[in-house]
Amino acid sequence: MNRSAHKWITEWLQGLGRFTLLAREAITSLFTFKVAWRDLLYQMYFIGVKSQSVVLITGAFTGMVLAAQTYFQFHKVKMDTATLAVVGVSMCSELGPVLTGLMVAGRVGAAIAAEIGTMKVTEQIDALRTLATHPVDYLVVPRLLAAHIVMPILTLEAIALGIGAGYVVGVQLLGIDPAYLWYNMLKYTTNVDMMMGLIKAFIYGGIVAIIGCYKGMNCGEGAEGVGHATTEAVVYSSITILIANFFLTLVLGKIFHTL
Repeated sequence: MNRSAHKWITEWLQGLGRFTLLAREAITSLFTFKVAWRDLLYQMYFIGVKSQSVVLITGAFTGMVLAAQTYFQFHKVKMDTATLAVVGVSMCSELGPVLTGLMVAGRVGAAIAAEIGTMKVTEQIDALRTLATHPVDYLVVPRLLAAHIVMPILTLEAIALGIGAGYVVGVQLLGIDPAYLWYNMLKYTTNVDMMMGLIKAFIYGGIVAIIGCYKGMNCGEGAEGVGHATTEAVVYSSITILIANFFLTLVLGKIFHTL
């Protein structure tokens, strides 16, 4: 193994260790630290309310294109009325939480990393320690808790709008019978699909917040360091969500379908 590869592996393992310690400390603080409600409500507004537009647009057009593509294939075998059932199951258990997580990672993860990274570069985090304020309690915990709370709500909105938009496309543009279309969606979209989606969204919210905070608190010096941290926060959050989605689908599928 050459020196550069050894250095890269060592730095990666050190980063993974720092991230694990930060995550453990933040989760511990969630249960022991009294969160300031003002900070929590602001973060819920910033992460949730201000992300609604991009999440709703993503959910709506995903449902529409999924309905159209499903219809084009199902029409070949005369299964037109099952189109919305595919949209419902896909949006609830997979596309709703994943795409919401990716959109929030792109908007919120970058903002968190940039904000905390700027505070680190300008030595504001050191000032917090000087004032006996723990940076994890003050900076990480409100963002982590807010992301856990609002992500399932944003996912529900994306799912509802995606199914509604798919229904409109199916009925108004593709001419599918509305009664059978809606009936089959309700028949084949179960509570299990919705529960899987909400559990995934809860976990993805934590992933976006903790990675954004970690990258911000460990960014390099100057504006270049903040820029790198912001980019890495988005990329790492998105990749982690996609990888976690595979394993969560396997685990949750095993759990729910064996109950």
